[in-house]
Amino acid sequence: MLKTFSVTNIGRKRKMNQDYVYSSEEPVGHLPNLFLVADGMGGHNAGEYASRVTVETIVECVADSAQTDALRCFEEAIQAANARIRRLAAASYLLAGMGTTVVAASCEGNRLSVANVGDSRLYVVSPQGIRQITRDHSWVEEMVLRGGIGREEARNHPDKNIITRAVGAEDTVKADFFSVRLEEGDMVLMCTDGLTNMLEDREIRMIMNGARDIVEKAQELVEAANENGGKDNISVILIEPSLRD
Repeated sequence: MLKTFSVTNIGRKRKMNQDYVYSSEEPVGHLPNLFLVADGMGGHNAGEYASRVTVETIVECVADSAQTDALRCFEEAIQAANARIRRLAAASYLLAGMGTTVVAASCEGNRLSVANVGDSRLYVVSPQGIRQITRDHSWVEEMVLRGGIGREEARNHPDKNIITRAVGAEDTVKADFFSVRLEEGDMVLMCTDGLTNMLEDREIRMIMNGARDIVEKAQELVEAANENGGKDNISVILIEPSLRD
């Protein structure tokens, strides 16, 4: 039986929390479990609305889907969420331009299925290291890949929050999909950029490897992000798979 813990925090600078998380250790549709993190954007509360509606739509679609393959299920659900956000945004000027990132994951045995849009992330953390599985859909990430700027410059770049893909940004959305083989001792971290903009990967690894249990790990990550400035909402889902079953 896997262990999970999720937490979302407004941070120290924002007036509202535009992140939304969903965590189910129980089956949803044909998937054995389901975990979602979204980070909304837009004025007039639209970002908060976009992240919530996207997560709720994905959960509904997964629950109703005939798909048994997690990645195909995620593709259908993310497209449905995108279409819904577009319809809602077109119907109200208060919601115009709203969108959200999303990371979706489901774990079956040692196989982790992942989908993402935007710059919220999924990592696999172990005592030996930390691996970012998702790739940020952001302007600075594109510049890094093209060799225009280095990683350190990207981390402190004034345009690092400009994302190149989001649910609701276009009539269709392109998600990335990953299938990851987990090893004994691995832990999965899903998070919004309110965490990763405040903590470097090595700091995340140190906190997770130093804390006693899954609850303390999540709480210490959020506390550290706030201590470093807490400039954005901070959301974390931790998944500790059971690979001995």
